[in-house]
Amino acid sequence: MSRWPAATLIRTKREGSRLSAAQWRALADGIAQETWSEGQVGAMAMAVAWRGLAAEECRDFTFALRDSGRCLDWSELPGPVLDKHSTGGVGDCVSLALAPLVAACGGYVPMISGRGLGHTGGTLDKLESLSGYEVNPTPERLRRTVIEAGCAIVGQSEDLVPADRRLYAVRDVTATVDVPDLIVASILSKKLAGGAQALVLDIKTGSGAQTPDAADAAAMAARMQAVAAGSGLALAVALTDMGQVLGREAGNALELRAILDLLTGRPGCPRLRGLTLELAARLLCLGGIAAGHEDALTRLEHALQSGAAAERFARMVAGLGGPHDLLEHPQRFLPQAPVQRRVPAEDGGFVQALDVRALGECVVDLGGGRRMPGAVIDHAVGLAEVRGRGEALARGEVLAVVHARNEADADRAAAAVHAAFTLGERAPVPVTPWCWLPTVPAE
Repeated sequence: MSRWPAATLIRTKREGSRLSAAQWRALADGIAQETWSEGQVGAMAMAVAWRGLAAEECRDFTFALRDSGRCLDWSELPGPVLDKHSTGGVGDCVSLALAPLVAACGGYVPMISGRGLGHTGGTLDKLESLSGYEVNPTPERLRRTVIEAGCAIVGQSEDLVPADRRLYAVRDVTATVDVPDLIVASILSKKLAGGAQALVLDIKTGSGAQTPDAADAAAMAARMQAVAAGSGLALAVALTDMGQVLGREAGNALELRAILDLLTGRPGCPRLRGLTLELAARLLCLGGIAAGHEDALTRLEHALQSGAAAERFARMVAGLGGPHDLLEHPQRFLPQAPVQRRVPAEDGGFVQALDVRALGECVVDLGGGRRMPGAVIDHAVGLAEVRGRGEALARGEVLAVVHARNEADADRAAAAVHAAFTLGERAPVPVTPWCWLPTVPAE
């Protein structure tokens, strides 16, 4: 038994005092071994939200979470082990395309991902739109898929960062999803345990993000860099605007279909495509695969146009238990909602602003997200064809298309979509879609 009872550590942090590295290890072990109750885990999360962590504490907490289970070793792979993570945003499905793109260019991407948090969707939930896809494969199946496909997007196994897996679920229902120190520790502990040599981190800002304020996002980025320094992980951080839905869709199967369109060359959202290539290009440079940004983009475009990236995605899906002919017959495997309701603009004008968080909450209310840990998700529901900021609309043109389970749900969602859009006579000032912070090299 730990010499620091849970109540003692909670009280210490609640009162604003620092915990030592040994105390953070005791805390992480207590969460992982379930000697801490769910209430105690939630109380500590709230204490961190209230008091915050010193930089050294955040580093100690990150490493304690990492060391609460085993760490993966990919030393036998012939290429660099690369990874990407986003802090979450409505319609953010970049990881699903980036992993096979990087794999098609010679990298290896064992990506440990998570489920939806709050109003933002989760990568694992999107992949589970495909019947049979194993988000928790055996270690042997995970290793085989990474070797054969070059990428595998999976969840945390029982013994990989178990403390964070339990904390992650509690945060989702205790209003601590958006706590910067918890975000930093959660992300980096998983990436370090997953064996990544280089990481591109996409920190979202704006109304559709977990960290809407740009200054708060920049501060979190600095904390990420401070924790990563000296860990052996090369880190590049992008700040990405989430003042609109990232692509055109928000909802699990809908976003997965958008990624299949991107990978197979069908028309899609230029914003989603552009960010995916930008993040993937930086990762190729960090991994030493590309000589520079233009070389990286050339390689990525070839991976798309040749079908190599789509083939890697299909190989990953089949390797992890999903359908073997997904690319040929996507409509057979992606669930569709029975009610599809077009939501027309009541007046014409330019889309000046969107309450993207409200759109994300709308998807959750339709059943596409969780209000309680372990709740069943409806993968078919969500929003499609969502218009973006600055677009000109005539009266009656579609703001979005609601995909719902029944007419009553569609009515409520349509009202929420109307309320989320602000139209006006003039186009808004364009916003820079992303910017890069200085890169932290591996040490």
